[in-house]
Amino acid sequence: MNEPQQQKWTETIDDNHSLFDLKIKEVWKYKDLVYMFVKRDFVSSFKQTILGPIWFFINPIFTTITYLVIFGKFAKLPTDGAPGILFYLAGVTLWNYFSGALLGTTSTFTSNASIFGKVYFPRLVTPISIVLSNLMRLSVQFLLFLVVWLYYVINKEVHPNWWMLATPFLIIIMALLALGAGMLFSALTTKYKDLTMLLAFGVSLLMYATPVIYPVSMLPGYFRSLSKFNPLTGIFECFKYGWLGVGDFSPSMLITSTIITLILLFIGVITFNKVERAFMDTV
Repeated sequence: MNEPQQQKWTETIDDNHSLFDLKIKEVWKYKDLVYMFVKRDFVSSFKQTILGPIWFFINPIFTTITYLVIFGKFAKLPTDGAPGILFYLAGVTLWNYFSGALLGTTSTFTSNASIFGKVYFPRLVTPISIVLSNLMRLSVQFLLFLVVWLYYVINKEVHPNWWMLATPFLIIIMALLALGAGMLFSALTTKYKDLTMLLAFGVSLLMYATPVIYPVSMLPGYFRSLSKFNPLTGIFECFKYGWLGVGDFSPSMLITSTIITLILLFIGVITFNKVERAFMDTV
């Protein structure tokens, strides 16, 4: 009798891969799935709502007005000479993206456990899709910022400079920072559930450690030096310096932000790859 012909598989799935293996080629093969996840996250944001995508504008508008009244009128925090509404809107636009991408990425395993347990695809697809879907929200809110910014530019109340061209790089660094930190915390929350509750509180505190509602120039010497170790400081200060022409910005701040971001991304990828092998046993 003829022996049965051995079946050849086009792809073999196993857990014997390096912690440093990002599986970029494999993620690229599933780019359609990334698109579907991005579309799902974006559409679900305003599904069964009355105002729909308008909520993307309402959030930064009301947040900016609140900051303008509380921190501008009552607390009288300086804005380095920039118009208050534009100063706060710049900070809110960037912060909404970072906090949304970070909190969304941290729930990668817990929110998608049912999908991960049924079908295989590169797990890195999920956090990447979350970062990209929040990028779409950022683009919508950035349009609002541009409209307000153009008004003040026409009236010659702000004086932008060439550093505004660094905006794409700033967004990439911010996305990688949210991705790296989010993957790290998503891996930790599969085992330590308490971190989920602490994380939202921690992100709120992080906003006050980031120059969202105040300029770095108002900080005393020691705290000003300490703030530069926050990777978001260089990003926010560079953005405001480029678009508004104000701020205590130096290229070294952006270099520090980039280095810290790459380190966090490296740690996040390693931790994520390690946990994804057996996370179904702990979720």
